[in-house]
Amino acid sequence: MQKKIGRNDPCWCQSGVKYKNCHLAFDNKISSYAAQGHIVPPHDIIKTPEQIEKIKESCKINIAVLDYIEKNIHEGMTTAEIDKIVYDMTTDMGGIPATLNYQGYPYSVCTSVNDQVCHGFPSKDVVLQSGDIVNVDCSTIFHGYFSDSSRMFCIGEVSEEKKKLVQVTKECVEKGIAQVKPWGFLGDMGQAVHDHAYANGYTVVREIGGHGVGIEFHEEPWVGYHTKKGTDMLLVPGMIFTIEPMVNMGQADIFTDEKNGWEVYTDDGLPSAQWESMVLVTEDGCEVLCW
Repeated sequence: MQKKIGRNDPCWCQSGVKYKNCHLAFDNKISSYAAQGHIVPPHDIIKTPEQIEKIKESCKINIAVLDYIEKNIHEGMTTAEIDKIVYDMTTDMGGIPATLNYQGYPYSVCTSVNDQVCHGFPSKDVVLQSGDIVNVDCSTIFHGYFSDSSRMFCIGEVSEEKKKLVQVTKECVEKGIAQVKPWGFLGDMGQAVHDHAYANGYTVVREIGGHGVGIEFHEEPWVGYHTKKGTDMLLVPGMIFTIEPMVNMGQADIFTDEKNGWEVYTDDGLPSAQWESMVLVTEDGCEVLCW
């Protein structure tokens, strides 16, 4: 339970303004949804304007790194080279790669090729070949604030089937973003993503999803794509989370490499694609902070 605040106490958002003149009406509105049985966000995942500005600075680094990779990724490149680019660029700009040593993860980026769903280890032995699709998942800490996004890249001559998977997955994220609105629900976004993927003959991974982000690498809410419109957590201004569906060409079943405990693959060996955007719920919709 959140600590009760008196009307004349300083607001929990650290604005310095009395609660009654700041977030009291906002909290009363959230409470009305909770009374109806909805899941509502706690205060600690609602970002202040000052925090949002600092998170945006982290996002600038993340975007710049992925922009550079987008211009320079090529056939014959190893995924270890991508890892070095991410580390060098991030640190040169004053940031820290958020994945590096995170819960034992040993690299600065995740590079997931073809049937790798996520958390692919960069390696000098993994050489990008014509026909490959690869997800580069980049995350940054800058002055203690986190950003996170990923993009798909098609290497050389890629089959039409793989191209379609990559494109539809991007469309899933775009359709999800269009549903992110204040006083809507996370399930509105989830259903939009799910329905577009399945309408195109694909499946969406159930076990791994998006997450809140900004003050920590992973915060509430957990973001899934098998939810229904009007369900899941209430969306309110100041929430920041990622939309990152993992869309499989075949079945949704996955497995994790038993040796390293990180790399996730499709069970049937068919390709998987993922795009990740980081969004802020605003007063009148949402803002994409990182892509």
